[in-house]
Amino acid sequence: MLRQRVLGVYRRELAGVDLGELAAAGRELFSDGVPRSMAELARALGERWPAPGPRALGEMLVGALVPAVQLPPRGLWRVRAGVRYLPLSTWLGREIDPPAPDGGDPVGEVLVRRYLAAFGPAATGDLRAWCGVAGLPAAVAAVRGELVAFRDEQGRELLDLPGAPRPDPDTPAPVRFLPAFDNALLGYAERGRIVDAEHRGLSVTGARVVLVDGRVAATWTVEEGTVTVAPLRGLSRAERDGVAEQGQALAALLSDDDSRRVRIDASPG
Repeated sequence: MLRQRVLGVYRRELAGVDLGELAAAGRELFSDGVPRSMAELARALGERWPAPGPRALGEMLVGALVPAVQLPPRGLWRVRAGVRYLPLSTWLGREIDPPAPDGGDPVGEVLVRRYLAAFGPAATGDLRAWCGVAGLPAAVAAVRGELVAFRDEQGRELLDLPGAPRPDPDTPAPVRFLPAFDNALLGYAERGRIVDAEHRGLSVTGARVVLVDGRVAATWTVEEGTVTVAPLRGLSRAERDGVAEQGQALAALLSDDDSRRVRIDASPG
C-alpha cells in the first residue's frame, strides 16, 4: 500500500528502478547499524541510481521499502534534531512479523480500532485521509461486526467502537489551544465538524488554532513569552475569559512559569 502511494508521487522519477534491488541495497547500507538521515541514504544510493534524484530514492526507501523508525531525540520536548532512521527490526532487536498467511490484515484491523478509539464516530474516508493508506477495506470489513454505525447529516456512514464515549451534542467543550497540524484537525477528511469552511485551509498551513466550544474560533502565536490570540469570529465575554485563562496556562508552560502574558486581539468586524 505504501509502495503504491510513494510511486504515485515519484512514478516518473523511479521508472526503470528495480524496487527489489533498491530495497536490498538499502538493507545492506543499514546493516552496519548506524542511523542515517534520508539525505545520507539517498546520496549513498545515488551513486548507483543517479537519475531519480535524492528525494525520490530516500522517500521510496524509508517510506515504502524498508520499514524504518525515526530515532530520538526527534520528537522530544524542546529538543531539535534532524531525522535519522534505522530499520524497525534493528530498533526492536528482532525481525518484524511477516504478513498473515491467510491474506488477512491484522495490523490494519488494529489500526482501524485505534483510529476509531481516538476519532470515532468517523467515516472510512476519514480514516483514509488520516493515515494516507487506501488499502484498508478488508480490515474495515473484518472488524465491522464489532462496530456500531450511524449516519451524519450528509448521509455518510460513521463507524465507532460500541463502548466509546459519545457525549450529547450540547455538552460544553472547554477552550483548547492546539499546536500546528494537530490530529484533531487532520484526523478527518470532512473537517466541517471542527472548522468552518472559510477557515479550512488553517488545518494544512501550519496555523495554531484555538477551539472554543469545540470549534476553531481563533489562531495563536507566541513570542517572547506572550501568547497572542487572533479571533476569527466575535467572542463573548465568557469566551474571552476562557481563552485568556487557557492562554495564561499555555504561556506559563512554554516559559517554564516565567510568563503568563496573554494578548487577545480585537474580533473581526
